[in-house]
Amino acid sequence: MEGEIHVVMVPWLAFGHMIPFFQLSIALAKAGIRVSFVSTPKNIQRLPKLPPNLAPLITMVELPLTPAADHRRLLPEGAEATVDIPPEKMQFLKAAFDLMEEPFKQFVAKTRPDWIVVDVISHWTADVARVCQVPLLCFYAYPAAVCAFLGPSEYLAGDGRERVRPSPESKTLPPEWFSFPSSIAYRTHEAILVHPGLYGNNGTGKPDADRLAKILESCHAIAVRSCIEFECEYLNLFAGFNNVPVIPVGLLPPEPPKERETVTDGPWTEIFEWLDQQPPSSVVFVGFGSECKLTREQVHEISHGLELSNLPFLWALRKPNWAADDLDIFPSDFGGRTSGRGKVCIGWAPQMEILGHKSIGGSLFHSGWGSVIETLQFGHCLVLLPCIIDQGLNARLLVEKGLGIEVERREDGSFTGNDIAESLKRAMVSEEGQGIRARAREAAAVFGDRKLHDQYIADFAEYLKHEAVKQG
Repeated sequence: MEGEIHVVMVPWLAFGHMIPFFQLSIALAKAGIRVSFVSTPKNIQRLPKLPPNLAPLITMVELPLTPAADHRRLLPEGAEATVDIPPEKMQFLKAAFDLMEEPFKQFVAKTRPDWIVVDVISHWTADVARVCQVPLLCFYAYPAAVCAFLGPSEYLAGDGRERVRPSPESKTLPPEWFSFPSSIAYRTHEAILVHPGLYGNNGTGKPDADRLAKILESCHAIAVRSCIEFECEYLNLFAGFNNVPVIPVGLLPPEPPKERETVTDGPWTEIFEWLDQQPPSSVVFVGFGSECKLTREQVHEISHGLELSNLPFLWALRKPNWAADDLDIFPSDFGGRTSGRGKVCIGWAPQMEILGHKSIGGSLFHSGWGSVIETLQFGHCLVLLPCIIDQGLNARLLVEKGLGIEVERREDGSFTGNDIAESLKRAMVSEEGQGIRARAREAAAVFGDRKLHDQYIADFAEYLKHEAVKQG
């Protein structure tokens, strides 16, 4: 009967995590599962509106974020997500998130759900699940290649971690448990940032790798935002070293826009009229989301690269904190030199409507998994400039699959406008890039196959129902 099974979702306080959990919640509700989505009041307000027909099956549960007394002045007022804070404040957000354990425990004890579905940061949900006797499920919002690279729980903490991941350098090669040739590894400049972030003291007493290890050791199953049609080899590898079922839930592709009329904002009306005038598959869409905080130098080199490429482009970006105003963002007269060939929008952008436009042929972006899925469902080629956490590994996977070109960088991670321009031209117009463009178009048959991904969700929902009945 519809709504008999009740699942509680607990994502980490980053929109790259909350959005996939929200999409999974909607998909499960469509399959007749009742969902409680737990986050803070401000984050819930910033999520998309629920489809009216699914509102009876999805409850948005607001738990306040209450920092410890000695942290209140250290966390910016009103900050409830990673997008609200600079990286050096992350430890205080995690510490405040950890204090949600008690109100969450009260909620679970009161509602008695059938499953708790959690992220890689919320280790305290394992204790709540154990005390309340509710099965725990870990949902990875990353591809299986990233999950497999992180490794089994025994290599995430303690002596096992010291043996296989003693230093940043140890993350610059595919791990020893990979049983086939692979390019999945961090570059040196990425590893130097990721290693202390994953294994180091983050001010909460619980490194991120320890958090994930506890969740993996406590969960009854693992769900992965992926599918066998894309990365069968990595899914099998990841499933092989876990003692619980590993379930691909499909790619959760967002619904493509149905009508242009939904974009009524004045500047965007003008931009879409400009797009209408461009040749098919000729325009590069440039977007780095809200979590990638580009420096002034990086913005200027990207600007220089777009100018050198001579390709038409549409660049959507948020005003960086370091910019005094919109004019302060770009090199002097960048707009004048690219007038007619390029458009720039500061602030919100209707990304799905842009990607769905016939004039878009490729995307220069950070290689975040959600954006990869959005872009490939339209068959656009990828120009990859990874910025944070999993994005470097995503980029290696996409290049390995022949779907994109990664921008060349120096040992310290820097890049030039020439590097950007060369990558753009190779991907978009060169003879060398023909294979990449063809494979990207072919990938749309998988990434945009709604029937395929609906079946993954149907199978996952059936698993949740069957196991809940068995455990009940």
